[in-house]
Amino acid sequence: MSLPAAPSPSELKLGWSRFLDPHVDDRLITEEGEYILDEIHRHWVTRLWPGIWVLLGMASLASMPLLGHFWWAAMGVGLVLGLLGFWRMHVEYMDRFVVTNLRVYRVHGVLDQRCASMPLARVLDISMQRPFWGQLFGYADFVFENAAQDQGLREIRFVGNPDARLHLFQRVVIRAGLTGRVQSDVADGG
Repeated sequence: MSLPAAPSPSELKLGWSRFLDPHVDDRLITEEGEYILDEIHRHWVTRLWPGIWVLLGMASLASMPLLGHFWWAAMGVGLVLGLLGFWRMHVEYMDRFVVTNLRVYRVHGVLDQRCASMPLARVLDISMQRPFWGQLFGYADFVFENAAQDQGLREIRFVGNPDARLHLFQRVVIRAGLTGRVQSDVADGG
């Protein structure tokens, strides 16, 4: 009688940890030699409005003693603004875009986690759009064109360090060529 196989890393990361971290490593196809070239978090500017909501919630809570019998209204507004702000920050934190030597994929969502991927060989064109605020704060939006056009990877917004990332994307797609696989020297910058 043989012993059961050891649980894989993805089986070990079930439960509450899925709500706190997107675990992008679990989606790698390690049997094919896939490894991460770049993991892109959303730019910090996406947390500005939620941060303002949290600060307004704190101000509302601080005003409770001044409102006398209506303290409960300030507490309700403060709690709602604070919770919404923290929730929105967490949603932004859970949104990841990953470039590997075989494909690009995006993982996002907290309660319902979604993942969309596209092989590098299917990427036809990458364009970068840097809005006015993006020029000031150092972020851009990337648009990936492919033949199908019907997937969750068409537009990746609020990408930090856009010039270096565009260079990496272009280098990875060019080196993937028709094989669909990037050689290891891309990760080394060669």
